[in-house]
Amino acid sequence: MSITTRGEKHRDRTHWLYIGVIVAVVAGVIVGWQAPEAGKSLGVLGTMFVDLIKMMISPVIFCTIVLGIGSVRAAASVGRIGGLALAYFVGMSTVALAIGLGVGNLLDPGSGLTLDPETADSGAALAEQAHAAGGTAEFISSIIPMSLLSSLTAGSVLQTLFVALLVGFAIQGIGKSGEPILRGVAHIQKLVFKILTMILWLAPIGAFGAIANVVGQTGLNAVVQLGALMLAFYLTCLVFVFGVLGSLLKAVAGVSVFRLVRYLAREYLLIFATSSSESALPRLIAKMEHLGVERTTVGVVVPTGYSFNLDGTAIYLTMAALFVADAMGSPLTLSEQVSLLVFMVIASKGAAGVTGAGLATLAGGLQSHRPDLLDGVGLIVGVDRFMSEARAVTNFSGNAVATLLIGTWTRSVDRDRVDEVLSGRLPFDENMLGDNDGMPEPLKEPSRLEKVSA
Repeated sequence: MSITTRGEKHRDRTHWLYIGVIVAVVAGVIVGWQAPEAGKSLGVLGTMFVDLIKMMISPVIFCTIVLGIGSVRAAASVGRIGGLALAYFVGMSTVALAIGLGVGNLLDPGSGLTLDPETADSGAALAEQAHAAGGTAEFISSIIPMSLLSSLTAGSVLQTLFVALLVGFAIQGIGKSGEPILRGVAHIQKLVFKILTMILWLAPIGAFGAIANVVGQTGLNAVVQLGALMLAFYLTCLVFVFGVLGSLLKAVAGVSVFRLVRYLAREYLLIFATSSSESALPRLIAKMEHLGVERTTVGVVVPTGYSFNLDGTAIYLTMAALFVADAMGSPLTLSEQVSLLVFMVIASKGAAGVTGAGLATLAGGLQSHRPDLLDGVGLIVGVDRFMSEARAVTNFSGNAVATLLIGTWTRSVDRDRVDEVLSGRLPFDENMLGDNDGMPEPLKEPSRLEKVSA
């Protein structure tokens, strides 16, 4: 078996995929710059690729959670992990919002800009989109799907999570007679990951179309004009990831965030190409399990984090609100900023379920607090796509760190394996993504960590 594994590693050609993504991004910038109309027409390629990725999210989450929870003997452990995760997500999102407000007030990136009349109507349309998503009560009620099967087809991560939890606990309650069901789900998971691997080879095409479309729409002048906001936002995200999250990760888990980022380098490149952290969700699940975090913890924390732990989106919402207010010549008062922060803490939790989530939630927040600033949202519509890359990367980083932190707090992470993996002595095998020989991990020989915890 070891000979076969070594042979598979030698045949790993996934590095060509990521080289192709880099080449495609450069080519997309050139096409969008030199032939704007052609670049705009290529946007459908990026849209189609992201849609293909989103098509796989629900089955990946469903299989992962069912296998994780269904194989755990004590249901209380899942509830403890979920409760701890939600408390952490709310606290960290609040910190991210506060950081966004602080940097926005310090730099005032919107000062001196004027509203382009051609984009003045964008804010109202986006606010209507956010309004259509409903308030807090509607958001909570939308978690319940029409049927068990519709949760896998509606495209709602929270509905899939809800049903997967029910199925997982039901299988757990059945006992040994539920093991055949787990084995069946494990075979489905293997198929799902194989399909996903096939889709990822289309990433260069999707990246080329998406970048060409953005540059074709905005032109390089628009990027230069709003460079101050983009630079401030990117720097803030870097400080948050390496400063706030990095310090917390080192203090709690004893892990260097730089080593973790290096371990997830390919996922970051994929996210930059698609501007969507969803494209790397299945790979994050696989890599965190390989890192040494128990499947149950990964299965609960990662999918929940993709809906509730949106640190990058939180920073964006507050910085963009201050930018719009400054650009419109009507800055927000301190009381208005605090009120907006409270609103955004709640609104950002439902942002993952709204198309154009960042802009729509921003417009909804301004409409509820300062309707006179609504048209100013149009200022950043053109470059929002560029900022969405930093949002997605920060959201992804926050969920990776959260998985390790919660794994440490619940003692569901193998520290020795973490050191082995991050040091490079136990590399992640790309060819084994999602491959567990058709058998859920907990049904195999228990790991050293599981024996100790038992």
